[in-house]
Amino acid sequence: MRAKTFNHFKSLLAIFLFMGLCNVAFAQQTISGSVTDEAGEALPFANVYVEGTTVGTTTDIDGNYTLKVPEGGTNLVVSFTGYSDQVIAISGNTVNCVLQEGTVLDEVVVIGYGSVKKSDATGAVVSVTADDFNKGVIASPEQLLQGRAAGVQITSSSGEPGAGINMRIRGTSSVRNGNNPLFVVDGVPLSGGDASGGVQAGGQDSGFGSSSPRNPLNFLNPNDIESIDILKDASATAIYGSRGANGVVIITTKKGTEGKGSLSYDYSLGISNVSKKYDLLTADEYLDAWGFFNPTANVADQDFGANTDWQDEIYRTGITHNHNLSYGGSSSKGDYLFSLGFQDQDGIVENSGMKRISARFNGSRKFIDDRLKVSTQFALADVHDDNVPITDNSGFEGDLMAAALKFNPTVPVRDADGEPVQISLTEPNPRAILDYTKSFTNTIRGLASITGELAITNDLSFTSRLGYDRSFSDRRDAFSGNLVSNGTWDGQSDDTKKGRLFLNDVEAQNTLWENFLTYSKDLSDNINLTALVGYSYQEFNSSNSTIEMTNFRTENLNEMLFNYAAVDVRAGNSLVPTNSSSVTDELQSYYGRINLGAFNKYLLTATVRTDGSTKFGSGNRYGIFPSFAFKWRIAEEGFVGDLMDDLSFRVGYGITGNQEFGHNLFTDRQRYGNWDIDNGGNVNGGDVTQVAFANEDLKWESTSQFNAGLDFAVNNYKVSGSIDFYRKNTNDLLIQLTSAQPAPNPFVWTNLDADVINTGVELALNYLAVKSGDFSWDIQANAAYNDNKVKNLGGLVINTGAINGQGLTGAFVQRIAEGQPLYAFFLRDFAGYSDDGSVQLYEGGDVQQFTGASPLPVWNTGITNSFGYKDLSFSFFFTGQFGHHVYSNTGNAFFTAGSIGGGRNVSQATVDQSLYVDPNGENRTNAPDVSTRFLEKADFMRLQNVSLGYNLKPKTDVIRSVRLFVTGQNLAVFTGYSGQDPEVNTNKQIDGVPSFGIDYTTYPRARTFTVGANVTF
Repeated sequence: MRAKTFNHFKSLLAIFLFMGLCNVAFAQQTISGSVTDEAGEALPFANVYVEGTTVGTTTDIDGNYTLKVPEGGTNLVVSFTGYSDQVIAISGNTVNCVLQEGTVLDEVVVIGYGSVKKSDATGAVVSVTADDFNKGVIASPEQLLQGRAAGVQITSSSGEPGAGINMRIRGTSSVRNGNNPLFVVDGVPLSGGDASGGVQAGGQDSGFGSSSPRNPLNFLNPNDIESIDILKDASATAIYGSRGANGVVIITTKKGTEGKGSLSYDYSLGISNVSKKYDLLTADEYLDAWGFFNPTANVADQDFGANTDWQDEIYRTGITHNHNLSYGGSSSKGDYLFSLGFQDQDGIVENSGMKRISARFNGSRKFIDDRLKVSTQFALADVHDDNVPITDNSGFEGDLMAAALKFNPTVPVRDADGEPVQISLTEPNPRAILDYTKSFTNTIRGLASITGELAITNDLSFTSRLGYDRSFSDRRDAFSGNLVSNGTWDGQSDDTKKGRLFLNDVEAQNTLWENFLTYSKDLSDNINLTALVGYSYQEFNSSNSTIEMTNFRTENLNEMLFNYAAVDVRAGNSLVPTNSSSVTDELQSYYGRINLGAFNKYLLTATVRTDGSTKFGSGNRYGIFPSFAFKWRIAEEGFVGDLMDDLSFRVGYGITGNQEFGHNLFTDRQRYGNWDIDNGGNVNGGDVTQVAFANEDLKWESTSQFNAGLDFAVNNYKVSGSIDFYRKNTNDLLIQLTSAQPAPNPFVWTNLDADVINTGVELALNYLAVKSGDFSWDIQANAAYNDNKVKNLGGLVINTGAINGQGLTGAFVQRIAEGQPLYAFFLRDFAGYSDDGSVQLYEGGDVQQFTGASPLPVWNTGITNSFGYKDLSFSFFFTGQFGHHVYSNTGNAFFTAGSIGGGRNVSQATVDQSLYVDPNGENRTNAPDVSTRFLEKADFMRLQNVSLGYNLKPKTDVIRSVRLFVTGQNLAVFTGYSGQDPEVNTNKQIDGVPSFGIDYTTYPRARTFTVGANVTF
């Protein structure tokens, strides 16, 4: 499969290599000079090159340079990050340059199908550049900007390397469908509003539960990314129409920098450990507590003689190696950049981790007197994930994490023969799970595009882009017959050793053809116009197949994984093709945008996009999504004077859509259900069933949004920032409802005439506290408030948030209902225990009710302090979320008096709250029903990042620059949550309705220290 993928792209790669070649002229004159700022301070590593050529260099640590100028060279171009570019005529052998600081308004932000100066942006757009990215061990792009942008909440599903993400821009809007934004990489929109788009395989239910796919954005090497622009309001996202309802994240990768080719190499070493363990009972404490709850039993029966910390048995120190190599340059005729990356990240849970090999080429070249520019980008990544059985929905037996929490601490790890001690089917030994399981996912993904931009006239240009995104992912989960577990071995006889193997293969393909015309002209001295009109066609293909096997004739995991004939097919019910599918969806779009500026202070943007999707019936296939925005640069008015460097008012309104749901759900279809081999070896399922009632009236889910904002800057941009108010209203909610029974079909897909309303305020602030001589201090802060409510739902209620554990079958903790936030907690109101502790007492009776608590944060904030002194830099970054709650399914399932009474270990807090310590505490016979007992406030402030760097002064002509750095991640969390981390979200959906803010045997977060170096040759 990998060879096939490489062959598919190697011809394109050869073309890209050819396009990156640039001409180099012969040198005729040597000049030298210095580059400084207005205060006379040297600017090291500034780019200096001869205009119209590829000949260039960078300044040394003292701001000096030497350069050979080819014959015919007349001007130098000098550039430095944060300063305005300058063109200087070459006169004599000494050419010095003084650069002026660029202003915030000179910054360029990327919007759909183009870019504008920040001063010309009429919508709510945030740009995060490489200088502001989070540092350390970064597996995927969204981690670069976590906490850096107001109104953007990013939550990993767990601390596992490459774990899935939940990214919310201005709140959660959809009841059922993808709430993650649209990701666009170098102009190519990725498939799937949840970013996965079916490109990675998840784990099937193996008896330890099922697991969600990893984050498919992992194929992008974070080191290749130049900037990430976030389009937040409808006036900014409407150009993407039906895919912009949840915001748009535009990722721009690095290109060759000015001057001759330069080689860069980066290396970092990361060391990670678990940031917090559960405070569990020791062996003696366990035996004492068990004896209290079992007064007539013999404690010696529970004592196996050891004192084992099972958490220590599964955790380890994780080592991460990160290598990045790049070579690139540019001239007035084009640019090129090649990069290679390798990341090998150990997870802090043994046997888990991620390896990624990535390659990228970006290049452009101008032709036909510079009227035609051809650009291309090509990325190929091979990602290998090592998985462990930490799952979303394990039963009372638990998964690996649950086993480490509840297994008897008196049991030794291994017996005299060196084999893990296994005592029962329902109490798996964590060491045995690690030794007797092997799971991995291999994903190969390639993303390529080629873009032609033709200047038809000086005012009119035509752009055509072809994009191609292809991925192959296969997951293998093997469970040896030596593992005492339901469905593998009952531990009694070698004849009952079965073993289990699960195979899941996924392929996905996304093809894009985009064409648009851009017209830009100054209509007069005071009026300018930019207009865009375009057409887009995108096709999404995905397929998957799953297979289960059992009755293996070997317990060797490698033989099970790579020699399928080890299955004894003569035994019957040994191999089942669980299911397969193949779907194709298409999206055809027409769009246009007008930007009109007047007198350099009034700007108007109007956008409209029409999308047609095959996911809807012919009568509702097309949706129209318009928007407008207006900006008034008040600071340009005469009455403001010199008081404000910038004062601009923005207002906008628009409608965007959402079509991120299943294939052909508007039509009546039949499908054969999944086959399954149960733990008893029986094959079930496979019946033909109706998928859903036909509904030709099914239509787009739409989101209307109003935004008003104010941008400001004072004291020569020493203080700058913005404040925004927004109101988002999502209606015509796409939802799957259970049909009234009896009925031929179990479900019907429909649009609910209801609203999900998000209202909020965002504040971003930059403060240059000190800039004096060699010392600088810069503060960046952001805060956002968001209120989420469901309106006009009537009496309909939708349950989600499934809870697992013994005696909890069918339990749920969240409900979507009128007047509540999405996924509001719906629980019994815990009020203590009866006198003997055997019954939980509830305010309002033994009924579930709304608690007033929400899993959705009301406040998100981030603050960065950056210091510089000569060649030394130091920064620290805090991020926080407030006003929300987390439900501990882990506590509900495993940390109760019934658990310790039944022979399972528990937390110290569980014992403290039981009759063993508290005369008003819990008895072992108490039923652990879902209640507010397990609901906790999840407010936290995290010291996310601390970084120290130093620029060396290499005394060699070979090495241009060396930067050494050390970084700490997740150094401290200030929270009242009793679990391992409050920033958690286990997938606990019911009938496809997602949940949020539930913690269940979650892979913990790591604390990481990284050291490294960046070297440029």
